[in-house]
Amino acid sequence: MNKEKRIEILTRLRDNNPHPTTELVFNSPFELLIAVLLSAQATDVSVNKATAKLYPVANTPEAMLALGVDGVKSYIKTIGLFNSKAENVIKTCRLLIERHNSVVPEDRAALEALPGVGRKTANVVLNTAFGWPTIAVDTHIFRVCNRTRFAPGKNVDLVEEKLLKVVPAAFKVDCHHWFILHGRYTCVARKPRCGACIIEDLCEYADKTEI
Repeated sequence: MNKEKRIEILTRLRDNNPHPTTELVFNSPFELLIAVLLSAQATDVSVNKATAKLYPVANTPEAMLALGVDGVKSYIKTIGLFNSKAENVIKTCRLLIERHNSVVPEDRAALEALPGVGRKTANVVLNTAFGWPTIAVDTHIFRVCNRTRFAPGKNVDLVEEKLLKVVPAAFKVDCHHWFILHGRYTCVARKPRCGACIIEDLCEYADKTEI
């Protein structure tokens, strides 16, 4: 895909959604961090349902730590992998208190040192909480970038590397959100809704549908 086509795709996505953000509900960097940690292999909807009950009770590292692993489990048991996630939440809260004065660090290495926090989670927090021009690549973004040929790659790391090279600075902060929403609602996994897609004429996918 050439540069002009990529810019036109990004421009259309921006014009359609000028101020995109995550669908996770949060009111602080800490709430965002925990929500993203919980969202691995789970839907944002399921995470939001759980945190709607959890955060009024515990929305600081100290309050969350006071709940303990079993206490956290009782709020997130509807989410996949809740046992290991509850343990990671408690370990993360302990480290935030001990190492970072209970503040979510605006630092990639420090974030990735937290239990359950990998590169993708760190990218989301840095981008959404702190406005960094990072691009977290999840399954939706991986699919969109390969299917459209916008930034093809064999794995998420290669797709991220390609996106960081080809996405102009003016679009970098919001690119993650545009692509994830596009993958979630239009360029869906089983049968993409090409007929309802605002970038269909620019997409290089060979097997387009009429939906």
